[in-house]
Amino acid sequence: MKVLVTGGAGFIGSHTLDALRARGDETALLDDFNDFYDPAIKRRHAAATGARIFEADLRDRSTVRAALRAFQPDAIIHLAARAGVRPSIENPQLYIDVNLTGTLNLLDEAVAAGIHRIVFSSSSSVYGNNPKVPFAESDPLESIISPYAVTKLAGEQLCRIHAQLYALSITALRFFTVYGPRQRPDLAISKFVRHVAAGLPIDLYGDGSSSRDYTYVDDITTGVLAALDRLQPGFRVYNIGGKHPVTLAELVTAVERVVGKTAVINRLPPQPGDVDRTWADTRRARIELDYAPRISLEEGIRRYWQWHQSPA
Repeated sequence: MKVLVTGGAGFIGSHTLDALRARGDETALLDDFNDFYDPAIKRRHAAATGARIFEADLRDRSTVRAALRAFQPDAIIHLAARAGVRPSIENPQLYIDVNLTGTLNLLDEAVAAGIHRIVFSSSSSVYGNNPKVPFAESDPLESIISPYAVTKLAGEQLCRIHAQLYALSITALRFFTVYGPRQRPDLAISKFVRHVAAGLPIDLYGDGSSSRDYTYVDDITTGVLAALDRLQPGFRVYNIGGKHPVTLAELVTAVERVVGKTAVINRLPPQPGDVDRTWADTRRARIELDYAPRISLEEGIRRYWQWHQSPA
């Protein structure tokens, strides 16, 4: 199969391309190599995937069209997005432009190119401060608290509408707090490991009781490929998570055990836009995608720590 991965130079994208290549798929990536974090890191990751590289901005429809026509993929895995809750509060227009206009451009150009199979990366942030746990795909989505979450939910709806109007097969995957080798340097586990190892303080927002359903990147890519292989006509949505929420305090303790040092903690007030908890109900994904996360948090942090000491 020929598969184009948007955002393929990023964290989840580069791992997804590795998994596709390992099973023999022909791959290409589309990425704008923006400066949200060091573009040189992204270029190294992109080169290592062995995928054909298209440097393009989703907001520029002509470059998207050119990439699709040049590669002619059988399917698209759409991971490209401006990520992060807090930055979306600071610059919501950028998130709307990239995550909504960019997704619309990609969907329209896929239709024009005759590409009918798409996997879209959504986010657990669409649940916001959902009062019910665990979060299920059928839950009402009335508790969103960030512009980032708004763009992800709206992106899902664009996918749903395109699937209906143009007889596409589109699956949206709601990822829950992905971590592992190559993750963005601004994310919690990356920062905590670096700072604890160096004896530097780590910033903890709130009292440590907030919780996240951390999901190791290999479990995420397993879910992505399962969704790709099981695409059906119409639109579907699945939670892809770890099933075991962990408090912020428990996360710090796990990092301390793996790194072998005690954290120096700088306590700060809760951050606007941060949800209290996430917790994935993965029953639908288990039944329909045969999805079953396998990597525990401590094992995942151990693998990240090993990679951190000799990154590749």
